[in-house]
Amino acid sequence: MDTNSLFHNRLMTGDYHPKVNYYYFKQWDDFRMAFHEHNSVEIMYVISGQCQVDAATDTWSLKKGDFILLDANVSHRLIVEKNNPCRMLNIEFVFEHKLGPFPSLRQLAEGSVALTNWLSKDSPYVVLKDPDEIYHTLKSLVLQLDEIGTDHELMVQLLLAQVLLRTATLAIESKAHDHQPSDEYVKSAVTYIHHHYDCDIQVKDIAASVSVHPGYFHRIFKASMGVTIMEYLTMIRMEKAKMLLAQTDIPITDIASYVGINSREYFSSLFKKYTGSTPLHYRKSLYIQVLTDSRS
Repeated sequence: MDTNSLFHNRLMTGDYHPKVNYYYFKQWDDFRMAFHEHNSVEIMYVISGQCQVDAATDTWSLKKGDFILLDANVSHRLIVEKNNPCRMLNIEFVFEHKLGPFPSLRQLAEGSVALTNWLSKDSPYVVLKDPDEIYHTLKSLVLQLDEIGTDHELMVQLLLAQVLLRTATLAIESKAHDHQPSDEYVKSAVTYIHHHYDCDIQVKDIAASVSVHPGYFHRIFKASMGVTIMEYLTMIRMEKAKMLLAQTDIPITDIASYVGINSREYFSSLFKKYTGSTPLHYRKSLYIQVLTDSRS
């Protein structure tokens, strides 16, 4: 085939089967791959560690259990930071016209609504989280590819079909739950912030929690929320501080640590900037207000 795109219409009119041409396990460390493309579909699965994958205008931070499927002839690159190794399983496959006992991709799609819908999307790549099914199937596929036997080809086709069918289901479910992926990233990040505002977290930590590159995540967060990530984090921290000042007897000197700020001086300065009052004056004003109300 002149192109091995997973979304080429000839796959739905003829009888084509996937054929693996490359597969390998690899531990990467301090590695920056140049942008490149190849005429084969590629699956990059993160077994452990973390890496960055760039494709077209998108960037992802992938961690254990994440995988990306890249269509043929899509420019991409892999980046792994120094002293932060990433172990991956990579599989590349093409399509060959072939008749045989195992169903072709067209025949598989005829029996699967998810596969039919996915193949109609013509998406250059899809990034998904694996509920452990894909990796186990990929490992079995690699073991089968290393073996020689009469049932070798049939088993390989069976396992490839499982990978494609399950990937299609995950992709369609992901789209059904989130027509705008950036909205889901922001929603998940907001939840992460509310659960970790008391920790010493930074933008990179929040972005990593949703497996998105910090620069890209900064843009989509501000576009969605109208404030930067740090502005939102500060707002949450200051609102929590106001609640602790108003409703508890926790010493003011300790409240900074309750909202994830290591410096008491910085906390006082930030609180005054946010509320127009120092923590001490804020608590005193509330106390005076309570006394006034009780005498009314």
